[in-house]
Amino acid sequence: MTGTAKPVTVLVADDQALVRAALVALLDSQPDLAVVAQAPNGAAAVELARDLAPDVLLMDIRMPVMDGLEATRRIVGDSPETAPRVVVLTTYDLDEYVYDALGAGAYGFLLKHASPEELLLAVRVAAAGNALISPAVTRRLIEAFTARGPASPRPPVALGRLTTREREIFDLVAGGLTNTEIARTLLIAETTVKTHLGHALEKLGLRDRVHAVVYAYENHLITPGDRPARRRPDT
Repeated sequence: MTGTAKPVTVLVADDQALVRAALVALLDSQPDLAVVAQAPNGAAAVELARDLAPDVLLMDIRMPVMDGLEATRRIVGDSPETAPRVVVLTTYDLDEYVYDALGAGAYGFLLKHASPEELLLAVRVAAAGNALISPAVTRRLIEAFTARGPASPRPPVALGRLTTREREIFDLVAGGLTNTEIARTLLIAETTVKTHLGHALEKLGLRDRVHAVVYAYENHLITPGDRPARRRPDT
């Protein structure tokens, strides 16, 4: 229709036909989203992603022929800048794979019992080039990171490049706060939060807020249960 925005194209990869059907029905019910294909395994997802170049790929992890981790690795490896934004669908017993999926280039993580609203939000956020992690996945991912080894003896040198405000916002992001929550906490505009966060990510060489969380916990800047300490705002 003339004047309307092009819908976000989505590829759904899951080995369970009923799950695929439910996801397709939900996505196609939205005027701004359009499912272009379905894949019953990772190998098919790789081929379809290359042929159709969808905007977003909903990817199950445990599938036959090729699992979602390897499929994500291959799809993103083809062309990191133009590859579909992969949103991984996981369950509680698959949390050990989330870290690997993140390393492979996934943009988001959702539990399979997430609400329809959460799933739709994840697709739209990924299509916009941002990332989203289910809070439950975040908590368990954090626990996995901190169990990997002893604390780093000193903070990464790169942190010293951040301004006071950038570090403050980075810590709040690492603690799981959204931009809106950070703006309310610091009494600043949400656009200001985005600007400072963008500068912090660039200085640290991080792609998005998901990688900011990973960075913080891998470097033991905070631990499970911590709330980031408030710093005094820049004057």
